[in-house]
Amino acid sequence: MTQATSQQIPVRQLETILAPIHQATGLSNAFYTDQRLFELERDEVMGKTWACVGFASDLSQNGSVKPVDFMGLPLLLMRNREGLVQVFHNVCSHRGMKLVEEAGTVQGVIRCPYHSWTYDLNGGLKGTPHVGGIDKHKDERFACEKHGLKAIRSAIWMDMVFVNLSGDAQPLEEMLAPLTARWSQFLGDDGMGLMRRRANMDSTTLDIACNWKLAVENYCEAYHLPWVHPSLNTYSRLEDHYNILFDEQFAGQGSYAYNLSDVAGTHLPQFPSWPQDRLRNAEYVAFFPNVLLGIQADHAFAMQLEPVAPGRTIEHLRLFYVGDEALSDEYAACRNAILESWKVVFAEDIASVEGMQKGRHSPGYGGGAFSPEMDIPTHYFHQWAARKLLALAQNA
Repeated sequence: MTQATSQQIPVRQLETILAPIHQATGLSNAFYTDQRLFELERDEVMGKTWACVGFASDLSQNGSVKPVDFMGLPLLLMRNREGLVQVFHNVCSHRGMKLVEEAGTVQGVIRCPYHSWTYDLNGGLKGTPHVGGIDKHKDERFACEKHGLKAIRSAIWMDMVFVNLSGDAQPLEEMLAPLTARWSQFLGDDGMGLMRRRANMDSTTLDIACNWKLAVENYCEAYHLPWVHPSLNTYSRLEDHYNILFDEQFAGQGSYAYNLSDVAGTHLPQFPSWPQDRLRNAEYVAFFPNVLLGIQADHAFAMQLEPVAPGRTIEHLRLFYVGDEALSDEYAACRNAILESWKVVFAEDIASVEGMQKGRHSPGYGGGAFSPEMDIPTHYFHQWAARKLLALAQNA
């Protein structure tokens, strides 16, 4: 890391975040508006842990490719001929041309539009036309096996494709183990394996003018419920919620009174291990940095936050149902009712997070304050981010 980069980190301000919640301030405006800090977060915060970049089921068949932009880095998700999903840098090894512009299915090989070099779906370099001169497509001075696409360490959990840019984070399954252990009280040992979704369905996307961290902060707390989610508050009220925070990288909220199935009139198959006396329990947990998760007795969801710019985030929501039967035509109306209900809830948050983003341009705001009781999960997230950034400054 360069000296100039380390000087961007306001150490004293970050240290105030680690104070007890009633004395703490939050992240300052620059962390929501500054392009340099946005890129610093990509490389040194998100890049050193596991960040979600897409969903495996969106690559619906072998040979599928999907380009994604990860905070300015062009990446390529690929499902090879054997069905394995991998992630590569989406650039040709020759002159750095971006290879794939649109999602689709590759029938043969991936061809660079610049000099027509070709790659297979495992990233291997297969064709180098005229590399040794006219009509000399091979050259003993050039070893194709050394110039394939550059792979990125990746892993899949709950259909989400995660990448670790630095390559040295602890294994994803180990990082998620505290969450799976917590949720075993609802899902049992087999619940994760029962989750089903239909490719390119049961989903929605929201393009929001806010920093990605505001989406996490808003998701973590129930404090805003009575004013921002009046319909949800009628059956899952503020006083029915509890805070969740554990293992440094998980925070959110739970409800004792989730009742969408009655409100929406749905009757979907339920997780077989879900306790019958806790059918109205639901938990909503953020897995830092950019995944929002929710479980209920009859469905689950995952949301990937795609940071596009300091002031722009795309939210990708995917719904999961329980077992193959839940995907049958019999439950089509129920699935649609669930999706429409969540669309309403997440749309109601847009004005709040966009309003906070606008406020981050005001010199009258310097990190704000926290409710000592209602903002505990949000402060937990700020502390997580502050620790990551302070560690970076100390190691510079």
